[in-house]
Amino acid sequence: MTPSWQSQQERSTPLALNSIRWIALHLGRRAARLLLYPITLYFLLFGPAQRKASLNYLKRVLNREPTWLDAGRHIFCFASTILDRVYLMSGQFHRLDIRFPNDNIPLRYSRQGRGSILLGSHVGSYEVLRSYAVKKCPLPIKILMYEQHNPMIVEVLNALNPSLSQMMIPLNSVDSMLKVKEAVEQGFAVGLLGDRIMENKARKKVRCNLLGAEVDLPSAPIVIAASLKVPVIVFFGLYRGGNRYELHFEVLAENIELDKTNRQQDLQRWMQKYADILERIIRSAPYNWFNFYDYWEDE
Repeated sequence: MTPSWQSQQERSTPLALNSIRWIALHLGRRAARLLLYPITLYFLLFGPAQRKASLNYLKRVLNREPTWLDAGRHIFCFASTILDRVYLMSGQFHRLDIRFPNDNIPLRYSRQGRGSILLGSHVGSYEVLRSYAVKKCPLPIKILMYEQHNPMIVEVLNALNPSLSQMMIPLNSVDSMLKVKEAVEQGFAVGLLGDRIMENKARKKVRCNLLGAEVDLPSAPIVIAASLKVPVIVFFGLYRGGNRYELHFEVLAENIELDKTNRQQDLQRWMQKYADILERIIRSAPYNWFNFYDYWEDE
């Protein structure tokens, strides 16, 4: 899988983003959602790379030839989650219907004094966990994240709630892993994404099967969990349409041990298990997949 997502440029401006934020906060969600229709049409017509990536993915997950209407629905779903970040990050949870599972697994571990790795993906909304779960559970959480991608969106949204930046562990910091270790030792759940590799981490990857073809996935989540001896929990914040979100937690492993002589095979086996869960979830909610680039290197 090519890391071309890092080279994609933002297709918006601070003025446009701040205008949408103002409308969302002052005129309400219904008025703001009306803007999503021309935004979706714009990307459908003038975003050939995103449109092609959407159609390629939808063909795999739907097992049929997708239409432009399918791609439009896909882009609209993504735009909806971006808009709802405004409400999540400003604490206006009453505008959204967010449902937790009966067993909040990472919270259960945390109350036992055990930290964990929360392995997410670019599926649905990560901010549902970062904003809502922390305030409502409360779940002690840190997020290991690469924020240099789409910096304008990050800046505009983080301005809504500067305190959320205290939850972040920059992915490229020299002391990132030390901060992760300190966090899990204090019972924090540390969230990171497992469905993309970074260009400067391309050697730390494994080859897995997803939707009928091979892709590269990062091995770092498994390496971190094994070295810290903490459980790995797969997480999704699925967008169900309208204002509805559904949180899903699933234990990938209670404990990971890597055989020194078969280390690479063990890494591949665990990440394939993650890929299998990922495939099951996106087949159940196909329009929640938000990797709008040549993920399978089809070109």
